[in-house]
Amino acid sequence: MKDLRSKTVTEGNSASAARSLWLASGLKKDDFGKPLIAIANSFTEFVPGHVHLQEVGRLINRTIWENGAVAREFNTIAVDDGIAMGHDGMLYSLPSRDLIADSVEYMCNAHCVDALICISNCDKITPGMLMAGLRLNIPFVLVSGGPMEAGRILKGKSFRRTDPIEAYVSAMTPNYNQTDAMEIEAEACPTCGSCAGMFTANSMNCLAEAIGLALPGNGSLLATHVGRKHLFVDAGKKIVSIARKYYLEKDTSVLPRNIATKPAFENAMKVDIAMGGSTNTILHLLAMAQEADVAFDMNDMDKISRQIPHICKLSPANQDYYMEDVHRAGGIMGILGELDRGSLIDTSVNTIAGENLKKVLAKWDYLNSKDESIASFYKAAPGGKRTIAPYSQNMLWKDLDLDRESGCVRSLEFAYSKEGGLAILFGNIAPNGCVVKTAAVPGQMLKFSGKAIVFDDQDTALVAIDDGKINHGSVIVIRYEGPKGGPGMQEMLKPTMSMKAQGIEQTCAIITDGRYSGGSAGLAIGHISPEAAEKGNIGIIENGDIIEIDISNRQINLLQSKEEIEKRRRNKDNWLPSGNRTRVITKALRSYAAFASSADKGGYREVP
Repeated sequence: MKDLRSKTVTEGNSASAARSLWLASGLKKDDFGKPLIAIANSFTEFVPGHVHLQEVGRLINRTIWENGAVAREFNTIAVDDGIAMGHDGMLYSLPSRDLIADSVEYMCNAHCVDALICISNCDKITPGMLMAGLRLNIPFVLVSGGPMEAGRILKGKSFRRTDPIEAYVSAMTPNYNQTDAMEIEAEACPTCGSCAGMFTANSMNCLAEAIGLALPGNGSLLATHVGRKHLFVDAGKKIVSIARKYYLEKDTSVLPRNIATKPAFENAMKVDIAMGGSTNTILHLLAMAQEADVAFDMNDMDKISRQIPHICKLSPANQDYYMEDVHRAGGIMGILGELDRGSLIDTSVNTIAGENLKKVLAKWDYLNSKDESIASFYKAAPGGKRTIAPYSQNMLWKDLDLDRESGCVRSLEFAYSKEGGLAILFGNIAPNGCVVKTAAVPGQMLKFSGKAIVFDDQDTALVAIDDGKINHGSVIVIRYEGPKGGPGMQEMLKPTMSMKAQGIEQTCAIITDGRYSGGSAGLAIGHISPEAAEKGNIGIIENGDIIEIDISNRQINLLQSKEEIEKRRRNKDNWLPSGNRTRVITKALRSYAAFASSADKGGYREVP
């Protein structure tokens, strides 16, 4: 038997004071010697994706105790990107990821816990917790709170679905009927859970499942459905089982770094590209790879993006499908199954399920197993009622979506495109790379050139867009918004939504050294590296310069000679935003900026 980490604070004379404190916290003498399992819960009343997680934490806590281990719960912070969007609050979002990872590490190492289960759901919380799990490399499970049901608006005798992106666009569209806009606003977010489309939160929860650190269904099963309760219970049982495998059986295959290997990262990236996930996932996978000590970078992502077809397209790229539809089509296991049938993934990798991916797919990919219990699991449907109560309804679809020709998940034969929904571009503007969500780019804009209109911050760009000052055919350039320049690398959903409201999203491009929400659509290119604050060439672009974008050939270039580019670089006195930027940069943000890596490395902190 391998010694429990918790032995340090539960056994021997030196642990006498610690045992007194444990007893004061509610433990009993016969609890010492049992696996000590930390529950990192991101419950908060600020975030609809997390408002229901207090009850979830209690459920998992009871499950761990019932299975013979000691559960101790603590909380992390959680920033709602939607509420923080478009103002200085967004500066805190990406840095919060690393703060969450640190806080989980602090609690687990300070108290010598044996294993860790993380309850997450939204935006930076999931990657922060995954980073912590990989950093600690102790038995680990991630379980998310589940996606929100899509909003529903009654028109006549039928419903149409909606989401918060439509709410913003309708509110900002000139001459839009405000009564209709207010109705969309009221119905866009009807339940607890992460936003209903393929935004960052759902993208990351799906990838946690794909990489093997979360159970099947984690990414797609609705927060409101009773099936989610069973998933939480299974996750609680699983962390106890994994802890025993490691400490009693000395089975190291269950450790996070032995699950999240390079082939597993490649599998996750392939799923991301196949489903057109948020571009933010690239930042997070790169940062996770650093914690896992896996050599996985932008070049690997570029290679994969050329190999994997686009087989699933959801809101905001496609208003016909939401996460509830992905689940009905077999969830992430269904997507992995289609990739496996094309021999595009490595099924030999370990998973927390205790089996390799091949065996997991044999059971959980319904087209493979034909298991009716699995069919029942994926028939979980929306309840259609406003609620913040978890697992509060048990509605079922009459049947699964098994239409692989034109359904939510397609076979390789009927893919939307031969290359996937994300792409890495290079060129003289982005020598180290940048990212575009091709799933959300109109076909006629896959190759585009236009005159630059340059802004040194998001705020002035947003005013210009909202005031109708952007000409058709332009390339909006927003710089000094990278990890160091922001600092914090703001998410720029509002500019892309405002472009849609102004009717220029299909005639203009937007590029930035910042980042975009998973809800962004159009020819929106982010993560330009190096960023302007690190003397990247995005900092020397001038108004009227021609910028050429060629997604098929993975290129983005400033149409100036090498000589002119070098001249501009030599003549540039400083690499700071022009004008009077009134942004308040606190000590916390300065601390992040001091250590922040470039976006092409995931924006994680490089600590000497």
